[in-house]
Amino acid sequence: MAPAEILSGKVVSGQVRDRLKQQVIEMTVKFPGFRPGLAILQVGNRDDSNLYINMKLKAAAEIGISANHIKLPNTATEADVLKCIASLNADPAVHGFIVQLPLDSNKPINTEKITNAVAPEKDVDGLSSINAGKLSRGDLGDCFIPCTPKGCMELIRQTGVQVAGKRAVVIGRSKIVGAPMHDLLLWNNATVTTCHSKTSTLAEEVGKADILVVAAGRAEMVKGEWIKPGAIVIDCGINHVPDSTKASGKRVVGDVAYNSAKEKASFITPVPGGVGPMTVAMLMQSTVESAQRFLEKFQPGKWTIQYNQLTLRMPVPSDIEISQSCMPKPIDQVAKEVGLFPDEVELYGQTKAKVQLSVLKRLQNQPDGKYVVVTGITPTPLGEGKSTTTVGLVQALGAHLHQNVFACVRQPSQGPTFGIKGGAAGGGYCQVVPMEEFNLHLTGDIHAITAANNLVAAAIDARMFHELTQSDQALYNRLVPSVNGVRKFSDIQIRRLQKLGINKTDPMALTKEEVNAFVRLDIDPGTITWQRVLDTNDRFLRKITIGQSVTEKGFSRTAQFDITVSSEIMAVLALADGLDDMKKRFGRMVVACSKKGQPVTADDLGVTGALAVLMKDAIKPNLMQTLEGTPVFVHAGPFANIAHGNSSVLADKIALKLVGKDGFVVTEAGFGADIGMEKFFDIKCRYSGLRPHVVVLVATVRALKMHGGGPAVTAGVPLPKEYTEENLQLVAKGCSNLNKQIQNARMFGVPVVVAVNAFKTDTKAELALVVQHAKEAGAFDAVECTHWAEGGKGALALARAVQRASQAPSNFRFLYNVELPVVEKIRLIAQQVYGARDIELLPEAQEKVALYTKQGFGNLPICMAKTHLSLSHDPEQKGAPTGFVLPIRDVRASVGAGFLYPLVGTMSTMPGLPTRPCFYDIDLDPVSGEVNGLF
Repeated sequence: MAPAEILSGKVVSGQVRDRLKQQVIEMTVKFPGFRPGLAILQVGNRDDSNLYINMKLKAAAEIGISANHIKLPNTATEADVLKCIASLNADPAVHGFIVQLPLDSNKPINTEKITNAVAPEKDVDGLSSINAGKLSRGDLGDCFIPCTPKGCMELIRQTGVQVAGKRAVVIGRSKIVGAPMHDLLLWNNATVTTCHSKTSTLAEEVGKADILVVAAGRAEMVKGEWIKPGAIVIDCGINHVPDSTKASGKRVVGDVAYNSAKEKASFITPVPGGVGPMTVAMLMQSTVESAQRFLEKFQPGKWTIQYNQLTLRMPVPSDIEISQSCMPKPIDQVAKEVGLFPDEVELYGQTKAKVQLSVLKRLQNQPDGKYVVVTGITPTPLGEGKSTTTVGLVQALGAHLHQNVFACVRQPSQGPTFGIKGGAAGGGYCQVVPMEEFNLHLTGDIHAITAANNLVAAAIDARMFHELTQSDQALYNRLVPSVNGVRKFSDIQIRRLQKLGINKTDPMALTKEEVNAFVRLDIDPGTITWQRVLDTNDRFLRKITIGQSVTEKGFSRTAQFDITVSSEIMAVLALADGLDDMKKRFGRMVVACSKKGQPVTADDLGVTGALAVLMKDAIKPNLMQTLEGTPVFVHAGPFANIAHGNSSVLADKIALKLVGKDGFVVTEAGFGADIGMEKFFDIKCRYSGLRPHVVVLVATVRALKMHGGGPAVTAGVPLPKEYTEENLQLVAKGCSNLNKQIQNARMFGVPVVVAVNAFKTDTKAELALVVQHAKEAGAFDAVECTHWAEGGKGALALARAVQRASQAPSNFRFLYNVELPVVEKIRLIAQQVYGARDIELLPEAQEKVALYTKQGFGNLPICMAKTHLSLSHDPEQKGAPTGFVLPIRDVRASVGAGFLYPLVGTMSTMPGLPTRPCFYDIDLDPVSGEVNGLF
């Protein structure tokens, strides 16, 4: 019989590495920036462990695997090791993870507890009980196999011999080699016998083996004459025996007497150079396999989502009753369903979480989904259901049409929640849940804005006080103090010096004139535009006097409180595209002018860094869900009059990446299309670079009757009969407003779908009339919606229309070029969007336009601050008025947010409470802790 063919592990492992290297290249081409990641955790500093780890690191580098060697000292405790393992388990960049054994610690450590702590999906050594159990059950496609048995199987496959039906003998029963080798051969359909130190007929059993795998740890224990002729012999042993011919005095042999065995076997592995090189190659192969599984599981845009089934009731219960009857999914489950990694999510209890901005970097090469904005006709004071329609649409697209879809909505202010409006989570069977969490503190973003805003306000008055009561040198000594004999400018002070044209960094080098310029902001109190804020409706804070304490030495002035969501910091949060951008915008915020007419910024006050620290968590979007289990981002809530009234750019950008190219992101613009939608296009889209695919315009029969000449609609007062009885004439006449708002949307080049939000008092004829008018006015489609009472099912027609419209040509364009003069930009909005004949700037507005132009702010977009109850400046003018002159009484600047806001007519930035506020109906159950009442 011819000598056995040598199974060279060096050759085969080289082939495996070449194959893996090519697979990694293909991965990185398909997923730019991605690399398989391997972590090796070592405890102590054993020489043999260092040698093995270096071999693994070298192999990983050759293949293109990103390998990370984590080394803990030999004083590490079991708790230290478990903590490190938990961190690596949660790291999405780690796909394969091994603990180098033995653990070289002088503290007692349970090795089995450590190996079982490794996440099974990362356990590329295959040593955890879960992977061992799956292997023993035959779940070979859903587990990792220990590297040595896996390498042995690869060598056996190289022979071309069919394993199925063969008799196999495994000598040894260790958890690392013998036991898993038995299972591996068994589930490859061999008939397997395991032998060990207590087997009395070892030679006889070996003689029956077609395939022999030896892992006994005894030098040349298996003799050649035991071996069945033609058998495949895999020798896993590594033993040292004396050999005087070697410089070391010893040589390495296996568990099989190689020279005699090769005369009987058909294939045999040498020692060294047989199984050894395969072990490292198989570790690399398992790591690449784990990375491939990871990519398959977390492929962007590939969602596996569980939707909630609604149990509809008639009549429809209260919003809070519906919300509390729903059992939301754990929010970490929602995050996992939409492809977020554990380290990208910060849990705030069971139903809400913040999402890290790092997800944008991870998904930067992924295409965006379809971008849909929900707006409305000019509303009644009761609102026409934009939020409800937004939620209904995403529930229909997701839970019923199985499209990846995200809603992106604003966080409501607590002022209106406890005042006259109630909550803003949608309504009926279309809500963001839990609605009491949504409407109250959520994750504290608005409180962070309140704190940041009021820090700026405090800094303004404190700076004026100190400048009025101290000399230049005293101010300088306090602003740039000597610490341990060293004076040093802070970074923000260096920026101020550069702004002043002083290119010095040594505090001792400034001249008296330079010190004066540096320390004196010289704020003109009459130009202060920055007010304190509070997230409560409190009319008695609209005008106050501050500084009346004797400690302020008579330096008092008139000031006011605004509601928090009107703060420029809220607008900055909504428009920033990252931490760095937010910080720069904070620095640019103009709070007043100096007595020389120069703008004074937050950077001049030295407060920029502190603002960024206060807002570092608020910038992360909040993740929630709808009643039917579709994901929602709740982030930012700027006013839609003096600010742009849209949720954050960051939430939209993250959502567009998560849904994938065939998915949808549905966001809502505040108030009617003339206000929120125009600002969405001309401000938000201008800064974000995003381009919308569809406009959904919400209309109601009720609002159209009002625009057709119906009686006044007042919150808290029953509707007159004109609104509860059929009146086609009023509806038809009121469609003038619908027509104008459709025209406004089409002006921007985006297809318009009209959602007719049906109320129970509407008749079929009225609803059909609205649909007909909308289509005749140029809407892509118009559909009746019953989502308030039916959830996503009631918005199916709307969802299908939006799908079709998203495929239609969209030629998005801005209304104006920002390079135009300020007055011309205002005029374009007034004439094109509102229907005005012209504009009239009152003297104060003229002065501000000249000032802002001189200060270099003339190229900012325009954010009109006007009533939402009419296309004109007069809330009593309904329908689609024309021929009016729009009065501009003042113009103000939100330079950090990035817009000028002309004030049209009069309006308050601090709402008041009505006679019977909503809080009369809100209560807490002291036993269950549940919120009761109406939102």
